[in-house]
Amino acid sequence: MSENNPISPELREKLKKPWGKLIRGSFDKTTNEIREIIKEENPPCVITVGDVVSKNLAKEDIDLKLLIVDNKVMRTNIKPLSLPEGEEVHVKNPPGRITQEAINAIREAFKTDRIVKIIVDGEEDLLTPVAVLYAPENSIVVYGQPGEGAVVVKVTKDKKDEAAAILKVMSAAKG
Repeated sequence: MSENNPISPELREKLKKPWGKLIRGSFDKTTNEIREIIKEENPPCVITVGDVVSKNLAKEDIDLKLLIVDNKVMRTNIKPLSLPEGEEVHVKNPPGRITQEAINAIREAFKTDRIVKIIVDGEEDLLTPVAVLYAPENSIVVYGQPGEGAVVVKVTKDKKDEAAAILKVMSAAKG
């Protein structure tokens, strides 16, 4: 995938729809339901994309492997989430795009035993398909669905194929 390909309005609309199980409700309700899913599935990794879900799951002591944040909620700066252990990686990823730098950071995060927090300068929303593509099968990716709740995506071969197709479409959209 070449650097900084823009996302088409059609693809952006498609990605606004929940890509997994939408859990509606308060932070407590969604967090409790996510905890139950994780308990049942026993995934090799739990990945969060977005500041609110990352903060909520981290403070509930859910073991996270990868957190992808931009230190913003609804484009408003927030206090950065601190992790007691692990490493931080900073990447640039402008709104409406997926950079090779962000892709590489996500791919590398799965090669270490440490918890990794990727801090995005730009927008992290579109990095969910990248996380799905590189996460081990049966992992769980959780991201926020603004105004609705959280979405839980179980990483399967089909989801990986969908993620690869999205990245291919973006790669083809030279702009």
